[in-house]
Amino acid sequence: MSIPLIVIIGRANVGKSTLFN
Repeated sequence: MSIPLIVIIGRANVGKSTLFN
């Protein structure tokens, strides 16, 4: 169950970086 959470967090981080960039 921790794997999906990591994937979601990773995608969220990528989205945030794109918004900031």
